Amino acid sequence: MKFRAHTPNQEGEWHSLQEHLQGVCQQAGRFAEAFGAPSLSKALAYLHDLGKARAAFQDYLDAVARGKRVASEPHAIWGALLVYRLKQLGQLNQAGWQALALPVMGHHAGLPERGEASSKLAKVLGERKEGLEEVLTALKTMGQLATLQDLLKRALEEIQAKVQGDPYRLEFLIRMAFSTLVDADYLDTEAHFSPETARLRQRTYRLEELWNAFQRDQEALLQGASPSPVNEVRREVYQACLQAAELPPGLFRLTVPTGGGKTRSGLAFALKHALIHGLQRIVVAIPYTSIIDQTAEVYRGILGEEAVLEHHSAYEPPLGEEQGEAVLRQRLATENWDAPLVVTTTVQLFESLFANRPSKMRKIHRLARSVILLDEVQTLPPTLLEPTLEALRLLATPVEEGGYGATVVLSTATQPAFQAIPTFKGLPIREIVPNYPEHFARLQRVAYERIEDPLSWEELAEKVRKRCQIMVVLNTRRDALKLLEALREDPDTFHLSTLLCPAHRREILQEVRKRLGEGRSVRLVSTQVVEAGVDLDFPEVWRAVGPLDRVVQAAGRCNREGRLAQGRVVLFWPREGTSPRGPYRVGIEKARLLLTQNPPERLHDPRLYEDYFRELFTTVETDAKEIQTYRKELNYPAVAQRYRLIPEDTVPVVVPHGEWKERLEDFQSASSMERWRRLQPYVVGLFRHQVKAFRDFLDPVEGWDVYVWRGSYDSKRGLVADYDDPSDLIV
Repeated sequence: MKFRAHTPNQEGEWHSLQEHLQGVCQQAGRFAEAFGAPSLSKALAYLHDLGKARAAFQDYLDAVARGKRVASEPHAIWGALLVYRLKQLGQLNQAGWQALALPVMGHHAGLPERGEASSKLAKVLGERKEGLEEVLTALKTMGQLATLQDLLKRALEEIQAKVQGDPYRLEFLIRMAFSTLVDADYLDTEAHFSPETARLRQRTYRLEELWNAFQRDQEALLQGASPSPVNEVRREVYQACLQAAELPPGLFRLTVPTGGGKTRSGLAFALKHALIHGLQRIVVAIPYTSIIDQTAEVYRGILGEEAVLEHHSAYEPPLGEEQGEAVLRQRLATENWDAPLVVTTTVQLFESLFANRPSKMRKIHRLARSVILLDEVQTLPPTLLEPTLEALRLLATPVEEGGYGATVVLSTATQPAFQAIPTFKGLPIREIVPNYPEHFARLQRVAYERIEDPLSWEELAEKVRKRCQIMVVLNTRRDALKLLEALREDPDTFHLSTLLCPAHRREILQEVRKRLGEGRSVRLVSTQVVEAGVDLDFPEVWRAVGPLDRVVQAAGRCNREGRLAQGRVVLFWPREGTSPRGPYRVGIEKARLLLTQNPPERLHDPRLYEDYFRELFTTVETDAKEIQTYRKELNYPAVAQRYRLIPEDTVPVVVPHGEWKERLEDFQSASSMERWRRLQPYVVGLFRHQVKAFRDFLDPVEGWDVYVWRGSYDSKRGLVADYDDPSDLIV
């Protein structure tokens, strides 16, 4: 009997189950070779769809192919049940059955909790043992029983070598193996339903091509750069990055003063390091979407328009085992980072790493043997540092020592004292630019001042109006809007916010830069979203007192190119100002204390920030949600629920700006990842509770967890409504 895995494609061809299992096996095994567990992933591939060989599932597929609306027939549990039975028979140890059963059981519904999975498997085995016999018979019919037995034996050896008795290593290995299974499953299914899309995935750049393009661009830049203290520091940073690229993979720090060429030199390190050591890709993670727009634009300018995969807004396809073509297409159109250079958000990276949903976890196996460059790393939430740093440590551990062979670069002007956290204590973290304190001393381009008395919004607005070119950074979006109100409808005032879609933000930044270059009036009001990495050069920056690292990041937008003898940075306290709760508010209090204990010029000393972070980390719980406890228990849903850089999910909302309508219609006509990427510049993220509150202004896109905004879209403020402001991070 020939078993089927999927309904017929547009050519009327059924997808053979045996071909599907072999196709997934081949790809999953290739993915897992990067971290030394190919047999584990191959075994998962053979197990994951064995339940489709049952007669009940074959009947279900026939009904779906005829267009009948029928209840879905579960299939994922049967491969997991076979593993559980082997465990009962003593043929698999505890770590072995968990590493094999949990990914198979959850490859549609998400990684389950170990205890719940065990109870469910025991119950089904007791009630429906004949179903397992049917699966075993199908395995023999397909001639795959001996192959699977051999793979299981080798998989157990790999699990033992990777885990070494450490429960956190086991938890992480299951994540990475699950990712290889889901990605391979989606890709093989895509090749059946959308062969043209599958062919498009093969057209990609190689790292060698990107490095050659980078070298050509860098040579032209260096030849055209005029002599200046700033450009001299940038040359030294660049050369240090090239030298450090030859060092073996592992953990690195890239400490560069703002304006010191960190974005370009960090890319140089990553490209050369990856080529020298045979690493597979570069993943650049950035805290704010506004910086992603800029960084991706810089990279495209250097490497070419199609060379950079930019990934921030994402939608979540529905969970479940439905096999209709429309549902399958939704699952296939999720991002898997199959590119040599990925630019994403810190939120997207880490919430995917600690997720349990297949669509989010699909991409994480590609972090193995990659260069992971964490830009503005000081923005990582202190309350999540223990699990975050543990994951980074494992990723940067060599494969032969049970790790994943990646290089992790901690990049910022204000390095946090991560070695105060137990999981990083004593780890060898190499400085890419060893003489960074000297660069800070040479690039003192601003003078800090502090206004002692608090200012009302009207008082602040009056001072701002008197300045021709000024940027004001506040702690919350609410405060920024209050200042905009006080400034009234000033045509020279601009507002940068994540409630403007990426395409709109690019236009605002372009206009601001143009006015700065021409010497025209421009007053920019923003939250802290503008601070880290956004390439702006104001003669004067005012910053509401905030966490110390944010203050110096704001200063980095002042006299950035060193064209003035000295820029002016003014620290003030808004009388009616607000601040986000939690670690951000604690950071403000620590900063206020340090600012009263030290003269303003001490803000030029990078050691001050290490002291600040060390003090902060001793005050804040670095695993406030007890995520490490749930990881140890293999409770994947609990970890996913608790590990949130943003406390609540965001939902993609398409806004009426620019080419939004054409891009949306294109996406709806034939959904694919490529079409979703083209739509992303016109997408804003709303929290789920906001979607409920604003349902009168939102039209759902049929079949997707995506909406179209029908309310007002202001040219200055973006989506016009009242918003919570827990963070300016948007996935």
